[in-house]
Amino acid sequence: MERIEQRACFGGWQEVYRHHSSALDCDMTFAIYLPPQAGHGPVPVLYWLSGLTCSEQNFITKAGAQRYAAEHGIAIVCPDTSPRGDGVADADGYDLGKGAGFYVDATQAPWAAHYRMHDYVVRELPALVEANFPVTDARAISGHSMGGHGALVAALRNPGRYRSVSAFAPIVAPSQVPWGEKAFAAYLGDEREAWARYDATALVSGELRERLPLLVDQGTADEFLSQQLRPELLHVACETHGHPLTLRMQPGHDHSYYFIASFIGEHVAHHAAALHR
Repeated sequence: MERIEQRACFGGWQEVYRHHSSALDCDMTFAIYLPPQAGHGPVPVLYWLSGLTCSEQNFITKAGAQRYAAEHGIAIVCPDTSPRGDGVADADGYDLGKGAGFYVDATQAPWAAHYRMHDYVVRELPALVEANFPVTDARAISGHSMGGHGALVAALRNPGRYRSVSAFAPIVAPSQVPWGEKAFAAYLGDEREAWARYDATALVSGELRERLPLLVDQGTADEFLSQQLRPELLHVACETHGHPLTLRMQPGHDHSYYFIASFIGEHVAHHAAALHR
C-alpha cells in the first residue's frame, strides 16, 4: 500500500491509499478517516459507497462526516466506485463502465476481467483495512444512490458481516429501472435470476437468514425519484415480508451532497450505536 494523501481533520487523520486489488486485478484507491480515538486503540468502521461518476474523493470532501466520526469514535472507509486503469473496460456515458461499477461481480465479457466490486467491497477491502489500521472487525455500511444500492445489497447478502446499514437515495430495485437494467444486462447478462442477487427489493422478498433493519433517507425533490430510485418498491416489499425498514422522505431535498450533509450526522450516530454495542 502507498499513502498518497494525509490531512489532519477534527483531531484525527483523513488519508488516501493506493494498492493493487487482486479481486479487481488493477490498482485501486480508497480513503480512510481515522478518528482521534484510533490513537489509543482499535475503533469500529463504517464503509461508505459512493454513487455514479464518483470516486473516493466526493464523500470525504463534501459530506462533512469526519466531525461526527470523531465525536463517535469510528473510522470511515470510502472505496472508489469502479476498477480503474488503461486496461479496464469502459463505455460511453456516465452510467456504465468506469465510475459505474454498480457493486456487482460481473460475469460477462469484457467486464468480468475487472468488475468485481461486490467481492472487493465485502471481502478484500475490509481484510486489507483490518490488517493495516487500528480498527476492529465491527463493521457498518452505507452509501448514496448507486452506492446506496451497493450498501443494501452487501448487508442483505452477507448476514452477520455488518452490524448496521443505511442509504441515501438508493437505487432500491435496479432490476426495474433504467440505470440498473442497462448495467445489469452488460455486467450480468440477460438472465434475470442473476440480477435478483444484486437487487435489494428482490432480496428482501426472498429467503434471508438475517433481518437487519434498513434506514433509508430519500429527498422528495430528487430529480431521479420517480424513474430511477422508486423507494416505494422497497417499502412494499418490506411491509409484505416483515423486513424492518425506516424510510424517511425528506421534504425539499434533492440528490446532491447538500442532502447527504444535512443528515449524515444522524446516520453516523445510527451506525455508532450499533458498532459500539
